[in-house]
Amino acid sequence: MKRYEMVIFDVDGTLLDTTEGILNAVRYTIEKKGLSSLSEDVLETFIGPPIQDSFAGAYGIEDKQYLQELAGVFRARYKDCELLKAYPYNGIYEVFEKLVAVGVKPAIATYKREDYARDIMHRFRFDRYTDIIFGADHENRLKKRDIIGKCLETYENCPPEKAIMVGDTVHDAVAANQLGMDFLGVLYGFGFKTAEDVKTYSPILPAEQAGEIISILEL
Repeated sequence: MKRYEMVIFDVDGTLLDTTEGILNAVRYTIEKKGLSSLSEDVLETFIGPPIQDSFAGAYGIEDKQYLQELAGVFRARYKDCELLKAYPYNGIYEVFEKLVAVGVKPAIATYKREDYARDIMHRFRFDRYTDIIFGADHENRLKKRDIIGKCLETYENCPPEKAIMVGDTVHDAVAANQLGMDFLGVLYGFGFKTAEDVKTYSPILPAEQAGEIISILEL
């Protein structure tokens, strides 16, 4: 395994299990706006992608203004009532401690709105390890590759080939591939479930548990 200068992490399904808070806010939005109820399988697809994209896909909505309204209701509920209903995956703090100890810079790139991302990273003390925390904008203009790119630019303009993205979904993998970065998939989150799911995007062995990230990166 080559030596990386930076390891960039997704949040939902990679650092934190945020299932309860996100789904509570989605259900609230559905009820508030009078939308038809969704199955649990469909609700779980809301964890990770931009919230506008999830509502668009689940209901076939194309009206961007209405999608912004839905996003506004979701975000207000999530911020006020649901943001901290999450827990860190077992072993993930040890991963960050090891990265810092060996001089590799950790960073955060998430589709959570950036102010929410900074709040939740502070609440769960990930900001002890890094000040490089970037998230989505209010209007959903930034794509995952843009958010990851901000991390690279902030850390001494780190070249993509000297960084690796760690995440649990196709969004993370595709963004890393687009930027010319290596990708490490995790199987304990919300997206990838088997090594075969990750194989299309990365030759690197996926992590079945958070603690395995250390050994896979040969830290």
